[in-house]
Amino acid sequence: MSRPRFKRILLKLSGEAAMGDQAFGIDPETVARVAGEVKAAKDAGYELCLVIGGGNIFRGMAGAAKGMDRATADYMGMLATVMNALAMQDALEHLGVETRVQSAIPMASVCEPYIRRRAQRHLDKGRVVIFAAGTGSPYFTTDSGAALRAAEMDCDALFKGTSVDGVYDADPKKVASAKRYETLGFQQVLSDNLKVMDASAVALCRDNNIPIVVFSIREQGNLAKVLAGEGVSTIVQNEEQA
Repeated sequence: MSRPRFKRILLKLSGEAAMGDQAFGIDPETVARVAGEVKAAKDAGYELCLVIGGGNIFRGMAGAAKGMDRATADYMGMLATVMNALAMQDALEHLGVETRVQSAIPMASVCEPYIRRRAQRHLDKGRVVIFAAGTGSPYFTTDSGAALRAAEMDCDALFKGTSVDGVYDADPKKVASAKRYETLGFQQVLSDNLKVMDASAVALCRDNNIPIVVFSIREQGNLAKVLAGEGVSTIVQNEEQA
């Protein structure tokens, strides 16, 4: 079926997307491959900004579950996202893509602070902007940070790159008969508790009419295909559009 066409998108990647086949950390080859996907999309005329999680280095919820103070654990997770953002910036600039990292937690020696109008100006100039440190506050996931930045940057859609090719009614890795959805409404995602993004991120996208496109980032060239309306994905949008 035909998909809507988008101009400016926010690409949300999990920290695991930078990990490759390793059990932990950053795999430079994997980061370079994903950077190539981003460059191809930019070369096709799209404006891109990114949010990358930090779960490959430290996951705040996991730390809290083991007895750490939740706010402290979340701040540590935010610092992990800065490391991933810098790795992606380096990979993109090796490919000749002008990139800026903006952090919600100011660290002037490492990257720019998050300033909305400056970020918009970078995008207008054709740069890729990577938003790091989530929202800058604990108790919020990078999903929520991605939805917030997508709204602030006037993005046409939020693309979530995962290890599966869309949203299913069950875990396709465990249930062979799991059904993939082509389209979904935001309300169904929330009422059925489908694991697309956390509920606050889904609600923020719903309220700002920002479609969420879920696709596999592990398939070579898939970002460009999905952007062109050709790849396999699931689109979540307001019910009147679904």
